[in-house]
Amino acid sequence: MLNLLLAILFSSFLYLIFKLFVKYNINTLQAIIFNYVIAFFVGYIISPIHLSISELLSAPWLIGSIFLGFMFICVFNILGKTTQVNGISVASVSSKMAMIIPIMFGIIVFHENLGISKLTGIIIALLAVYFTSKKESGAIQTSNYTLPTLLFLGAGIIDTSMNYIQYHYVKKDEASVFASFTFIFAFIFGILFFIVKSFKEENKIKGKNILAGIILGVPNYFSMYYLIKALQNKNIESATIFTLINIGVILLTTIFSLLIFNEKIKRQNFVGILLAIIAVFLVTK
Repeated sequence: MLNLLLAILFSSFLYLIFKLFVKYNINTLQAIIFNYVIAFFVGYIISPIHLSISELLSAPWLIGSIFLGFMFICVFNILGKTTQVNGISVASVSSKMAMIIPIMFGIIVFHENLGISKLTGIIIALLAVYFTSKKESGAIQTSNYTLPTLLFLGAGIIDTSMNYIQYHYVKKDEASVFASFTFIFAFIFGILFFIVKSFKEENKIKGKNILAGIILGVPNYFSMYYLIKALQNKNIESATIFTLINIGVILLTTIFSLLIFNEKIKRQNFVGILLAIIAVFLVTK
């Protein structure tokens, strides 16, 4: 349970940092790329094991780690484009509703038996995600469903793949080294993307973006590390873990928004918070 709570805490810190990026006009792409390097070194330092090149190349999770690194960059860029084309609410709802993919994966592939109470809690949790992520009044309108759909699938694939890879290939003591190498692969793909993008438009690297990446890297690493550790607990279904993490992040980031950014809670957001509390009660019952 401690790993689950820490995963929620560090994931919520990411939300707080990204909000500050907007305030201080940080180039998010540059910060994201540099954050992956920091995340790698944090994992490398705290890892109880250190792999040689030959051990890394023979690691059963290597291909999965490379794939996740690639997906991190892809989904980040899709998120950015979805925000630009469809708006923040559409992007937020699409990415957070993607939790249904790893939940269904756990039920179908891992044959997780949740019971009526937890299944009801998961359904209510999805409604909570929708209402708390929706910032504008009225219904979300969009004429372009391609980007939100890709974001939904991409975010869901990341969580599902992470769950599958850790379940089959990552040993208990390899969580930190697996996470750290996933981040360094994300950095490599990020650099390649940055170079290609630089041919099309000027992308001058600024010191404040590097600093922002350093600040982001630590909680980013631990959010992934503790998620993996939580998933390694076979006494809790992965569907329950993903539901609780999403609901926990919703509640904690709402508190951050109120206390730090003085954001006002709209009626639909308040409904979402109430639904989130009900979902937590049902899922943990």
